Amino acid sequence: MKQLLVSLLCFVLLAGCANVPLESQPVVVPGERQGQGPGDVVPEPAQGIDPLTLVRDFVGATLKPGQNNAAARAYLDDASQASWRPSRSLTIIQDTFGTVYDTDPQPDPNTLVVNVRGIDVGTLDQNSAFVPDYSSALLQVKVRKQANGQWRIVDPPADLYATESDFSANYTAVAVSFYSESAATFVPDRRYVLAKPQSGLPSRVMDLLVTGPSTALAGAVKNLLGEPVEIDTNVKSLDDGTLVVPLTGLAGVPDDTRKLIAAQIVLSLQYVTSARIRILADGAPLVANHPDWRLSELPSYGAALSPSLELKGLMTVGGRVRSLDDGAPVPGPAGNGGYEVVNAAQSIDGKRLAVVAREGGQVRLRIGDLGHELPLVNLSGTTMSRPTWRPGTGEVWTVVDQYSVGRMVVNPNGQWTALQVNATDLTQQGGITELRFSRDGARVAAVVGGQLWVASVVGSGDSVSLREPRHLQPHDLQEVVDVDWVAQDSLVAVTTSNSQPVLRVTVDGQRMDAFNSSNLTPKVHGVTAAPGRQIVVADASGLWTASALGEVWRPQAHTMKDADPFYPG
Repeated sequence: MKQLLVSLLCFVLLAGCANVPLESQPVVVPGERQGQGPGDVVPEPAQGIDPLTLVRDFVGATLKPGQNNAAARAYLDDASQASWRPSRSLTIIQDTFGTVYDTDPQPDPNTLVVNVRGIDVGTLDQNSAFVPDYSSALLQVKVRKQANGQWRIVDPPADLYATESDFSANYTAVAVSFYSESAATFVPDRRYVLAKPQSGLPSRVMDLLVTGPSTALAGAVKNLLGEPVEIDTNVKSLDDGTLVVPLTGLAGVPDDTRKLIAAQIVLSLQYVTSARIRILADGAPLVANHPDWRLSELPSYGAALSPSLELKGLMTVGGRVRSLDDGAPVPGPAGNGGYEVVNAAQSIDGKRLAVVAREGGQVRLRIGDLGHELPLVNLSGTTMSRPTWRPGTGEVWTVVDQYSVGRMVVNPNGQWTALQVNATDLTQQGGITELRFSRDGARVAAVVGGQLWVASVVGSGDSVSLREPRHLQPHDLQEVVDVDWVAQDSLVAVTTSNSQPVLRVTVDGQRMDAFNSSNLTPKVHGVTAAPGRQIVVADASGLWTASALGEVWRPQAHTMKDADPFYPG
């Protein structure tokens, strides 16, 4: 009888594990979501679902609409459903991923461990900001067969996991604005909020404003809505469509700061509403006699940080600086061959020129008024990156010998002093060959070892550092040779790639799009961009212009072979 019982028990256990596949093939999880609203009944997993499919569907249910991750929670056993408290962090993996059983034996034949194999492309952190990454994602999930014969997850992960398609389908990007005192302008901080319900978008954006800038911009910008400011009651829409933003904690705040706060709110909400915005402070208008706001009513913050349309841009070619407008050399020794110009940068107002010139076996930096003699400053080396003018300060930065960031500061008498920038966080990633300031001055874009990085600019006076470097598109963006800012939160990079030589990348690296490569002759080696301007790239044959991703590149009117273009800044 004992032998018979043992035999029957083995048979039951084997049957319990029968029809369980040993490994799932990588699959693409579709991004379309038929979401449940709060309060809707969440369907149970399919009857008889195997552990591999259970875990895969669990990942696919992570971002389905519903309260408290209800759709994903349905894949857990009863105890885990009650106890699971996932963090606010969201790991985003590629659409194609696989599930496979862990090879370590389990003491209980009705308990298995499933490994999720894929590529981690980034994380949505606690501040709702995207942090790029490219690494193997290995998630271990324990599943157990329940008394009713159904498999359920008993050890859910502490963080949420979702595919790129699911993330794009359920989240929307918003540029939350924070103030830069040095440049007297607002800086967009790219964040991501749940797209539905749409009516709640303004409230979610306001929550991000009050909690402050993301880690990537911490120290580089000021949060005008920091403590003790709070959202008094819910952000809501009135019957006439007006959006009401009620604040508290603003007692004693001066009028000029209140106007900046109003601008910060309107600029941030422009991506989620077109309604008139009524901003209140303890029930009264935030700004006296101006209760309601529209985007069109705001001053043009940062207008002085973008070059005038009258400044057409310049180029270096054959050791001289020439105009992009007519191809003529600029006046003075920079244009007539008095210097052997390697690269150059024009100030934002167009009045000054910084030139890296070759002298013997070295290069030296010259800065002065355009059209005149450019005095030498105390900065030299074997190599120097193309200079870049720091917005709002008049400073000139360049990278000397790839590892030292030189910062030239001018005093009221016109004398230039060389100061060091603490760029250790960036230079430890490799040698810097290009460095460009964003138009608001809060960030720099850098080409480091042929890859694209962005860092924030923190500090003022004699102490300035480059902090929080982020590696953008680390896997897909390689062999970068030049970069410029096409907008405050978007870059254009050129690479030596034959198939995708020119690419647009968001400042956080979450999205990358290729420009049309028609008409371009590899290798592309230079680029310049500015707000409201055509992008100009330099390839093996000369200069080309385009304005949009799908647009075919056209020859620049005064193209020259081996030219390197640059707009002021």
